[in-house]
Amino acid sequence: MKANILFRIATSHDALRIQELIESAFRAQDTRPNWTDGLDLTSHFTLGIDEVLSTINAPDTATLIGFNEDETLVSSVSVSRKTDSTARLFWLAVHQNYQRGGLGRQTLAYAETYSRQTWAVDMMGLNALSTRVELRRWYVRHGYRETGETSPFPQEQVRALHLPPELCFNEFNKNLS
Repeated sequence: MKANILFRIATSHDALRIQELIESAFRAQDTRPNWTDGLDLTSHFTLGIDEVLSTINAPDTATLIGFNEDETLVSSVSVSRKTDSTARLFWLAVHQNYQRGGLGRQTLAYAETYSRQTWAVDMMGLNALSTRVELRRWYVRHGYRETGETSPFPQEQVRALHLPPELCFNEFNKNLS
């Protein structure tokens, strides 16, 4: 299903809906093998409204939101300019009822185009949890490559779970030029 989506830059008035969308999308159960982390992390994911507001209002950052014909918020992604040539993508989320229909790809492409046109960057970076094998493959299918670099997972934020010590985020980048 190719949804007709209208994108715009989020404002502080959108923060609560964005928070709800991201938490809902990140917590969604998915039966596809290796799509979720398998560690019960998704059910523990929380995102504070202050963090969403801070991102919306940060300089050199944009939260891009997509609406369907019924004006339902169906996707969200945040991007920030890190250097003169590099942007960073994070919090890509698609409403559960619209997943598996190409909306993630459409939202990702919009974020890349926005970053290239707004900041004249030629490189996009992001990270994905090391245990999310299919998500990592999804980014590779969309032109990203794993850099071989990792960043630590903040295990102290989910002390209730027994997590493997090697759990980390794998870093990716994509040439946008």
